[in-house]
Amino acid sequence: MIRLYVSSVIEAGADNVWARIRDFNGLPQWHPGIADCRIENGEPSDRVGCIRHFHTRDGGTIRERLLALSDFDFAQTYEILESPMGVEHYVATLKLTPVTDGNRCFAEWSAEFDCDEGREQELTRTIADGVFQAGFDALKRLYR
Repeated sequence: MIRLYVSSVIEAGADNVWARIRDFNGLPQWHPGIADCRIENGEPSDRVGCIRHFHTRDGGTIRERLLALSDFDFAQTYEILESPMGVEHYVATLKLTPVTDGNRCFAEWSAEFDCDEGREQELTRTIADGVFQAGFDALKRLYR
C-alpha cells in the first residue's frame, strides 16, 4: 500500500476555501487539470455515495465515489472507481484546518493506493505534483 501526503498553506480562511472545494462536482472551477465533471444519476453533489465522472485535460476519464463529507471538519474523502492511472484501492482525503494566526488555512491532501510493482515512484510523483500540489497552487492563485 502506497501512502501519499501533500500539504500547503492557503492565504484565505478555511470557510472561504471550503465553500469552493466542498462541491464534489466543482473540480473544473478550481483544479487546472480537470476539463469537465458531472455527478451521475442526477444525485446531489454533497450526498455521500454520489459518483463524479470527469475528464482530465489530457483526455483521461475518471470516476470517483464520495465516501465522507464533513462541513465541521472541512473534509471530504473519496475513492477512485475507474481511472487510466493504474491504481487500485485508491482512497483520498482533502482536508482544511483553520490557521488561527491570520486569515489562512492549512490544506492537506492524502491518499492510499495499490499499484503494479515498479510504478510506485512514478504514480506517487504524478499524483503528488500533478494532482494534489497543482490543486493547491491553483487555490493559492485564486486567493492572492
